[in-house]
Amino acid sequence: MSGRVAKWLAWSLFGFFVILALATPVLVAVRHGNASDALVAIGIGFALVGALVASRQPANAAGWLLLVAAVALGLDTFMTVYASRASSPGAAWAGWLTSWLLFVWLYLPALFLTLVFPAGRLLSRRWRTVVGLGIGAVAANVVGTAFAPGVLEIPADRPIHNPLGVGGPVGGALSWLSGAGELLAAGTLVLGGVSLVLRLRRSRGRERRQVTWFAYVCMLALVPFVVLAVVSLVAGDDLPPWLNVAALIAWWSLVALVLVGLPLAIGVAILRHHLYDIDVVINRTLVYGALTLTLGASYLGSVLLLQLVLNPMTQGSDLAVAMSTLAVAALFRPARRRIQLLVDRRFFRRRYDAARTLQAFGALLRDQLDVDALGNDLQSVVRDTMQPTQVTLWLRGSR
Repeated sequence: MSGRVAKWLAWSLFGFFVILALATPVLVAVRHGNASDALVAIGIGFALVGALVASRQPANAAGWLLLVAAVALGLDTFMTVYASRASSPGAAWAGWLTSWLLFVWLYLPALFLTLVFPAGRLLSRRWRTVVGLGIGAVAANVVGTAFAPGVLEIPADRPIHNPLGVGGPVGGALSWLSGAGELLAAGTLVLGGVSLVLRLRRSRGRERRQVTWFAYVCMLALVPFVVLAVVSLVAGDDLPPWLNVAALIAWWSLVALVLVGLPLAIGVAILRHHLYDIDVVINRTLVYGALTLTLGASYLGSVLLLQLVLNPMTQGSDLAVAMSTLAVAALFRPARRRIQLLVDRRFFRRRYDAARTLQAFGALLRDQLDVDALGNDLQSVVRDTMQPTQVTLWLRGSR
């Protein structure tokens, strides 16, 4: 495909997504549908980054994966809203489309991005087998759902039967086919993670920074995913109010990270990776993530403890909440310094050693008066912290 054709196709697909993203909220308002369907515009990150990468680097499969996934998401959401009124013309076909488009916009980026990022190539030819497994997973799920007999599993005001449903023994086999597709998808997902780890270990320089950006957001997305899995296993469908709030926050955090954070990280890594220092971002995430957990645990512990101790006197929790808030505020600065020190010492050893060297040199300046000795010490500090190929110290003579 020539560069001009690739650019035209990429931006045409982007324009189609924008039309769907604008039309869906209008249809939601007319149909009095689910307001969350109007949030399809949040997928514009996938569409925009996909169009930018695909138009500038047509051979990079990552851009096309993002772009096709975005268009499938927009089409799926629009058709879902349209099919919600079963009496609409063509509602059955709209429902049929939305029944299997999920496997396109979800599985394409989830299964294949980790295999081809950042340059659009596999680690080696042996990984073509994994790509085959992923294609098999998508095809099995699409076919198993698109031709399954019975009522379509879509939100509608009355049941809509699959217009292409196949009955008899073939229809029964389609259920087995969908199950096999789920197993293939799970295997491909795990192998994709292995591919990403191997690429991160083998890459150097520019490619390593690119892969680190992508891996960073993937690891962040695991946090709300694990929270949702734990909540589902522990509480099932009967969630207490506070746990329901936690699950809701985790769900929207996952949506934001996948639909906004992931394409942003991919765009930065491929197009503008040299503008940002990923080590600083990871450092801040570790520091403030640990700090948030520490202060949150301190706050909850203080509230519970003070309520237990002061309840006979206060007969309420206002004083406990006020005192625990003050305690957390007092803990913030020393806790941040301590956690920053631990993170630097464990994950950023060079920075930690450089800081210790500068601190020791600062103490020496207060006691050292010999200019020649200070010059030698200064050169040692520069070698230890900056690690230049050569150090020369020039002292200006007195006039």
